[in-house]
Amino acid sequence: MRNPREVVIENGESWPTYLPLAVEKDEQRTRRRLLPKLLRVAGRIPFADDLAAAYYAAVDPETPRKAKAVLFGALAYFVLPTDAVPDIIVGFGFSDDATVLATALTIVGSQVRERHRKAARRLLGRPEPESDEAEA
Repeated sequence: MRNPREVVIENGESWPTYLPLAVEKDEQRTRRRLLPKLLRVAGRIPFADDLAAAYYAAVDPETPRKAKAVLFGALAYFVLPTDAVPDIIVGFGFSDDATVLATALTIVGSQVRERHRKAARRLLGRPEPESDEAEA
């Protein structure tokens, strides 16, 4: 039986890593539910790109464990069926989700790399931004 406070997760390092059980649950919930929900509501939320990029950063093996914990926590909040402001309320439903994500990105946003943003744009079918070199 597992210790209820910690679980061993192998993540490519030479020694086991201990993360709180809540992080493991957030990761499992996010991996299962985030992409279907995101693709279903992407046209209604202006932060879809950031949400998808945060997901790709969270699942990236190169992202530090602490950053993964923060990102998975924010992403898990997005997929929860019940939250502070129900998502069905037009205009305000995703405001709490946006606030949680913005806070997470303020804390660990430097871990969201351009490759994560590029993968997010591909997932959502968004065009690549024009480069400054093309303008010169």
